[in-house]
Amino acid sequence: MRSFQTAFRHVAIISSLVLLGSTVGCSKPADKPGVGTPTSSMSAAAQSGSKLGDLSEFQSIAADVTALVEKNDLLGAKTRIKDLESSWDSAEAGIKPRAATDWHVLDKAIDRALDALRASSPKRDECKATMDNLLKAFESMKGKQ
Repeated sequence: MRSFQTAFRHVAIISSLVLLGSTVGCSKPADKPGVGTPTSSMSAAAQSGSKLGDLSEFQSIAADVTALVEKNDLLGAKTRIKDLESSWDSAEAGIKPRAATDWHVLDKAIDRALDALRASSPKRDECKATMDNLLKAFESMKGKQ
């Protein structure tokens, strides 16, 4: 009975996150902005300094993966980068239209990091290089408005 409750709780949490995640990427404002108030997509861009909006969640996961690679925990890094892939894919519809070219730059960098970590025999140096490039790609988005 206890394992059923635990499983049910996990399903409820995941369902809640999925439902919340589907509204987070929406770029339409719920209400019309007031006079002098920037639109929601402009506000997100202004706050994060990126045309794509707030990328801090993705950048934080990438930093976690990089730390695991630096510790030579490539299995842990491979597991953690799945979180980046899932959240990035879930947010695509909400952020890609804001700046498709910038989105593709980050998407390709994420794909290269995924390929390096998912290789049949991942090499730490290659994984580190792709993660460093991914973090640089995130940094290059800052200040682009």
